[in-house]
Amino acid sequence: MDLDFVSAHAGRPATGLTRRDVARALLAVPSGVALVAMPDLRRAMLAVGNPLSVTFWETARSTLSAIESGKATVGEVQRWLEATGSEPILLTPSYFVWPEEDERGPVAEEMHARFVTYLEERIEAGEIDPDLLARGDTAARTAYEELQERWLNTPLPDGRVPSMVVSDEQDEELFAAWDEEEAYALAELRRILSELPQRPELPEADLRLAAARLREMLAFPGYPGNVLRACAGFEGGLIPDDDRELWLAVVAGIAGPISDLDDDDGGEEDEELEEELSHEEAVLAALCAIHHADWLAAVAALARLGPGVLASPERIARLIAESEDITVDMDDPDDLDTTETLFTHVAALWAYLGIVDEDDVLTPLGWWGLPQALERAWSPDD
Repeated sequence: MDLDFVSAHAGRPATGLTRRDVARALLAVPSGVALVAMPDLRRAMLAVGNPLSVTFWETARSTLSAIESGKATVGEVQRWLEATGSEPILLTPSYFVWPEEDERGPVAEEMHARFVTYLEERIEAGEIDPDLLARGDTAARTAYEELQERWLNTPLPDGRVPSMVVSDEQDEELFAAWDEEEAYALAELRRILSELPQRPELPEADLRLAAARLREMLAFPGYPGNVLRACAGFEGGLIPDDDRELWLAVVAGIAGPISDLDDDDGGEEDEELEEELSHEEAVLAALCAIHHADWLAAVAALARLGPGVLASPERIARLIAESEDITVDMDDPDDLDTTETLFTHVAALWAYLGIVDEDDVLTPLGWWGLPQALERAWSPDD
C-alpha cells in the first residue's frame, strides 16, 4: 500500500486527497498492512504538499491498532471514518440510513457523491473542523449532525429532496424485488397444481356454512373480524354478496394482507381497545412476515396430501422444512420455532374460516380453497 494505491482508490491525484480518501484506503486493506504502510504514506503525503493533520494520523494509528488487536467495534470504526468531516453519517438523528455502498442505485450514488462534495466544501470554508470531530468534541459532532440533516432535507436547485429521493428509490427497488419473488412463486404454484393427479371439487354446502359464519364475524368489531377485514381490504363495509368471492378474498388476504386495522376496530373500553389492537397488530405483523416460499411450500404440501391431514402450526413448519419445492435451511431449531409461531396465527384464522377443524385437520373446503386463494393473492389482476 502506497500513495499511488490511495490515489487510485480515491480516483484523485495525491495533492487532492482528503482525510476521508486516506481513511477509506487504509480500511480497504488488512489493518496490519495499513499500519506498516502508514509511516511511508505519511511522508509521501508531506512530500506532495498534502500532509493532512497530526490528529488525523494519530487517530488513524489508534483505530487501526484497535482493529488489529480485535478491540475495535464496527461503530467505533464508522465513527472514526465519519470524523474525517466528509463522510456522510451512516444513521442520522432522524433515522435516515444510507444504503450500503454496493447496494446503492443511481439516485443514491448521485446524492451520496453530491453530499461528499458538499461536505468537502464546508471543510474548505472552515464550517467543519475534522480535528475536533476526531477528538470527540461533542459540540462539533452535534453541529456536524445538524448540518447533515439540513442538507438531506433541503431541496436541491432542481427541487429534489435528497433524503426523499433516496428513500423512494429504495422503496422502488424493494417493491420490484417483491413483485419478482411473487411472480416466481405464482408460476411455481401453478406448475405444482397442474401436476396434481386430482383437483378437488368445491364443497358447496361447506362453503355456504363457512361464508355465513364469516359474514357474522365481519359484522362485529374486534378480533377476528377486524383482522379479516384488514386482510381482505374490506374498507367501508364493502363486502361481496357472492359467498365464493367473499370467502376466497378473505383467505387470500391472510396470505397477503391488503390494509391495516381501522381506527374504529376493537372494543369499546380504551384499555380493552389497546389490548385488542396490540394482539391484532401482532397477528397482522406475523402474516406479513411469512415469506412467499413458506406459503408455497405449505399450501403445495397440503394440496398434495389432501383433506384429513394434520395442518397444525408445528406440522406446517415441518412440511416447509422438508419441502422439495423450495430451498430452505431450517436445521436450527429456532428457525422451526419461528415458522411455527408465525403459522400459529394463520391456523387460528383458518379455523374461523373452516379451512381446518377444531383439531387442526385440513377440511375438504380448505383443500379446495387454499390453492385458489393463494393463486388469487399472488395474481396481479386480483
